[in-house]
Amino acid sequence: MSESVATVSTSRARDLLVSLVETPSPTGEERACAERLVDFFEAHGREATIDAVGNVRAPADDAVLLTSHIDTVPGEIPVRVEADGDEEVLWGRGSVDATGPLAAMAVAAVRTGVSFAGVVGEETDSDGARHLVSTREPPEAVVNGEPSGWDGVTFGYRGLLAGTYVATSESGHTSRPENNAIEDAMEWWARVKATVDEGEEWTPVFERVTPKATAIAGGVSDDGLSVEATMDVQLRVPPSLTVDEVREMADGELDSGTARWHDSVDPVMASPRTPLASAFRAAIREADGEPRSLRKTGTSDMNIYRAWDCPMITYGPGDSDFDHAPDERLPFAEFDTSVEVLCTVAERITGET
Repeated sequence: MSESVATVSTSRARDLLVSLVETPSPTGEERACAERLVDFFEAHGREATIDAVGNVRAPADDAVLLTSHIDTVPGEIPVRVEADGDEEVLWGRGSVDATGPLAAMAVAAVRTGVSFAGVVGEETDSDGARHLVSTREPPEAVVNGEPSGWDGVTFGYRGLLAGTYVATSESGHTSRPENNAIEDAMEWWARVKATVDEGEEWTPVFERVTPKATAIAGGVSDDGLSVEATMDVQLRVPPSLTVDEVREMADGELDSGTARWHDSVDPVMASPRTPLASAFRAAIREADGEPRSLRKTGTSDMNIYRAWDCPMITYGPGDSDFDHAPDERLPFAEFDTSVEVLCTVAERITGET
């Protein structure tokens, strides 16, 4: 595939970032932001299209695929640029998670002629990443865009198991000693928590199974004949376990009711000993930084891309403490430096292939 390389000034790179942050793109409403990305690539001589699920695809040199997600969580933060000492800082929803990394990937892809994909739905079910994996050949390497700080490189994410516990019991007087469905739900979850928490008091969070109930509802049915309960739950899965093993553990604590599992994402831990990882460490040092290796306790599209079985890492500007926060903001200087790091990495990788 022929490569197209174009100059993108720092000013135009920042303009793209601001334009994308100014374009609301909560999950399910990414189209306008996707169209702006297509316009950017076409304005710099690159072919770009929007696929069947809404992903932006700009194929080129597949020695490395730069990719990040287009969608953000809901929430309006007035978009503005403010001075913070000698720095200019961009405020706005997505500036950190992950419109900042998305814009940096797009600029670096245009400057170096490597492949790019902006994907939808990461904040919910990673539908865009799943579609990408199932409809394109694996690239030789992947850089997934999420905030790591310009000098940080993320190698691992925990997996996710999510589902709903459902139980029904006969209605009866509250003075009766037998459990009703609500108590069954609470006791099942208490057993699950006790099982996965066993012996983990001093274990780092990344290496634990973290159980979290996210919603519960219950009460007497409309016909008055039964008590019903539902509980939505999530378990984060460390790389030492598989999602199937955690599912078996949770199912093994059932003695009434059922657990209906509807989302399953395996954990990922990429090797830090690949040419891609080495290129990042060298590029960060060239920018006068000291590389930091990170492991994230959540889940990202990187978990989906593990199906390609190629070298990969996650990288992007921004402090992840501001993910989804009401004070989400990104210094322009950090964005600029991250673009330079990405360009150095892409040039080194393409020069080696």
